[in-house]
Amino acid sequence: MTTDDNGIAQPSGVPDAALGVVAEALARLRYGAVNLVIHDGKVVQIDVTDRKRLTN
Repeated sequence: MTTDDNGIAQPSGVPDAALGVVAEALARLRYGAVNLVIHDGKVVQIDVTDRKRLTN
């Protein structure tokens, strides 16, 4: 992993498509989880769980 000019970690070797899917999932989730499945060092699956919070 490398860092950019602002000191923010930038993943190396992760396809832009996978990063895009993760970024979209994080942007639309209010509550939930994003899980990455890795095989042989490559992202092969992205699971997004969206949870709904019920209020009284």
